[in-house]
Amino acid sequence: MGLGIDLNTHVFETPHKEVKTAADIPAWEKSEGYRDYLGFLHAMNDAVKGRKLSDDVPVSQTVEKLLELLEILDTWIDEIPPIDQPQRFGNKAFRDWFKRLEEQAEELLKKAMDEKYHKALPEVMAYLVEGVGNSTRIDYGTGHEMSFAAFLLCLYKIGVLTEEDAPAVVLKLFNRYLLLVRKLQVTYRMEPAGSHGVWSLDDYQFIPFLWGSAQLIGHQRIFPKSFLNPDIYETFSKDYMFLSCIKYISEVKSGPFAEHSNMLWSISDVPHWTKVNTGLFKMYKAEVLCKHPIIQHFLFGSLISFKPAS
Repeated sequence: MGLGIDLNTHVFETPHKEVKTAADIPAWEKSEGYRDYLGFLHAMNDAVKGRKLSDDVPVSQTVEKLLELLEILDTWIDEIPPIDQPQRFGNKAFRDWFKRLEEQAEELLKKAMDEKYHKALPEVMAYLVEGVGNSTRIDYGTGHEMSFAAFLLCLYKIGVLTEEDAPAVVLKLFNRYLLLVRKLQVTYRMEPAGSHGVWSLDDYQFIPFLWGSAQLIGHQRIFPKSFLNPDIYETFSKDYMFLSCIKYISEVKSGPFAEHSNMLWSISDVPHWTKVNTGLFKMYKAEVLCKHPIIQHFLFGSLISFKPAS
């Protein structure tokens, strides 16, 4: 996945927005960035088929350091508690937490990667900062999640991460990110960004359902029809990202599952996980990658480029 970028000669740039109107979406779908991002999602998907979160996979020093970075961001939530305020959603303390990230992201990333990669930081760190939510609206959604995935893709492209890291990138690093953003959502009562309500998969996330369904492919005991069973998701949520999402939704939402999460409920009718996985990829393209309200905020630079794919 590393595209053999020569760090000495490559010109990095600060990422910026390119998709101004819905008419720009076809250009995005034909771009290098779209091709590379989708390729990254598929490569990670393949790397975790049939694997549990608790599986013993190789964890490189780089992945260790990135896990430490996420750990630091988590401790900041404890250091910056929500403030007492009248409105229910969007606790303004998130802005202080976010400001600290903006100020310290570069320093944190410098510690996490070798010096030879530091010249890429102005480009790479933009995706990390975008990946935790919006500080003006105090919201979080699939566009922010996409930015974090793009951050990981950039690390592959510059060579910080290698192919051997793939299982750990999903099972350890992305899962740790998921726990971090859930804590942010709950602590600061973040609004879902542009939520489709019950017609979407989930108010906040999508990718853990993609990679999480890949983990369950070929499972002898857990079938799509069984993921709504509380015994199943309670017992196996520590091993499977998909089930940890179901458990989390069940904790934060009330009422019948079929009503508050209709789209997920309908997935339980699909016969096997391979079909769920391919169906979710189609849905992700249609509901996230092709949606102007999401992609208008996405950033492009030299690593994730808006140039037409050759």
